[in-house]
Amino acid sequence: MTEPTPAAPAPLFGASDIRRLAEEIGVRPTKTLGQNFVIDGNTIRRIVAAADIGPGETVLEVGPGLGSLTLGLLDAAKAVVAVEIDPVLAAKLPATVSQWRPGAVDAFHLVHADAMKVTELPLEPTALVANLPYNVAVPVVLHLLQHFPTLRHGLVMVQDEVADRLAAGPGSKTYGVPSVKAAWYSDMRKAGVIGMNVFWPAPKIHSGLVAFTRREPPATTATREQVFAVVDAAFAQRRKTLRAALAGWAGSAPEAERCLVAAGVDPTARGEVIDIAAFARIAEAKEAGR
Repeated sequence: MTEPTPAAPAPLFGASDIRRLAEEIGVRPTKTLGQNFVIDGNTIRRIVAAADIGPGETVLEVGPGLGSLTLGLLDAAKAVVAVEIDPVLAAKLPATVSQWRPGAVDAFHLVHADAMKVTELPLEPTALVANLPYNVAVPVVLHLLQHFPTLRHGLVMVQDEVADRLAAGPGSKTYGVPSVKAAWYSDMRKAGVIGMNVFWPAPKIHSGLVAFTRREPPATTATREQVFAVVDAAFAQRRKTLRAALAGWAGSAPEAERCLVAAGVDPTARGEVIDIAAFARIAEAKEAGR
């Protein structure tokens, strides 16, 4: 008995497809929106594979652009919700899906909006997979993790330097506000580097893949806003000791020291060496001392 021939993978966009589509609708990628379109099918397959999407999942994609990653996600997921801010690109996407993935038309849901302002979606997403504009990557990720608790995991492609910041742990040179705030919601890890020649236009820097898995925030009586206020204050003057850096936040240096000691944190340490749980304890100590 002969084995059945495996089905050929569904086609993905190449460079000529991307340029032709862009020409059809009169689009030139803009720096303002941070648009760099992926023109390599193998890169799309690599991203989708690394995202580890299950067949029953609903994927949230931000900035689908011309739809190159969208097609790969439709092949892997039950549904894709794409949030696109550009009206011309948003208008073209349904026709592109209809032409390239006619069997997945009902699985595709378009939201024409700014991802930074979206608080409701037509379906509850379980995964975030996106090629994010460099200039808004961190605030978009934090906003989506805050407003969509159903997001259990994801993979985002960002500027490589930003990827390092998001995935950094305490003590690292790249550890800072993005690292700590992302850690409130999830475990983040670097999942790879993407070269420049797979984009149109080609950026001047490499991109990095960051994978995340949702977890519960640290157990604390402090609110997320209170904890994030400590984080912002600690890194506003990152070369200063926490006693000095948190003086304004606490009302005085002695009060900052009291909060730090109560939280079990060395007042002479700097923010770059403590984790999200320690920041939560500092915020809690301030509230307890009121």
